[in-house]
Amino acid sequence: MTKQDLALLRRLVADACRVLAARGLADGILGHISLRVDERTLLVRCRGPRERGLLYTEPADIRLVDVDGAAVTPGELDGWTVPNELPLHTEVLRTRADVTCVVHTHPPAVVAADLAGLGIRPVIGAFDIPGTRLAARGVPVYPRGVLIRDRRLAAQMVTALGDRDAVVLRGHGLTTTGTGVPEAVLRAISVDTVARLSLDVVKAGGTLTDLPEEDIQELPDLGDSFNHDTAWRHELARIG
Repeated sequence: MTKQDLALLRRLVADACRVLAARGLADGILGHISLRVDERTLLVRCRGPRERGLLYTEPADIRLVDVDGAAVTPGELDGWTVPNELPLHTEVLRTRADVTCVVHTHPPAVVAADLAGLGIRPVIGAFDIPGTRLAARGVPVYPRGVLIRDRRLAAQMVTALGDRDAVVLRGHGLTTTGTGVPEAVLRAISVDTVARLSLDVVKAGGTLTDLPEEDIQELPDLGDSFNHDTAWRHELARIG
C-alpha cells in the first residue's frame, strides 16, 4: 500500500471519529476506530500530543500499528499512544475475517437503555430500515463493565458478539463492526437511534413492542448506494 493510499485511509478514519462525536456517540476524549490494512496491521485512532477528543481528530492521530500494538515503521508512534482497549479491536479483527472496521464508542443512550433492561429491539420500521434489520438480527450484551485492555477480556467480548454486527458493553458503551468504515459507523448510529427512541417511548409511558415479522419482511432493501454511500455523504456534510 502506498503512502498516498494510507493517507486517504487516515483521513477516512479521522472523519469517522468526528462523525461519531458530532452525533453524540463519543463525547469527550473516549472512543476509537480501527481499520484493517492487512492480516497483521491496522490503522487505529491514537492519542497524540495535542489530544482534544474525537470531535477534533486529525489524520495524524490515526497511526499504523501491528496487532500487538507495536509501530510498523520507525517513528510511527513517536508522540502517540495506542488505546488502552486496543485488544478490543485486534481480537475482533483476528477472529472475524468478514470485518475490516471496528468502532468503539460510549453512547449514553445505549448504556442507559441496556441498564434499564430495554435492549436494542426492532421496535421501529421504515424510520431506519438498516437499523431495524440490525436490531431484528439481535444485538447481544457483554455483561461486564470493565476496560477491555487485554486479550482475555477481549475474547470474552468477541464471544458475546458472535457473528452479529454489534455488541453492547454493559455500563460501558458499544462496539460495532463493518466491512468498511462507513458501515461500522452507520451501524453505531443506528443502534444509538433505536436506544434513544426506546428510552423516549418508555419515558412517555409507552410500552415497547417489536415490529411484526410480516412488517420486517415487507421492508425493502434500498441498496448500498442509498444505505451506505448517500448516508455517509450526509454524515460527512454534517461535520463540514
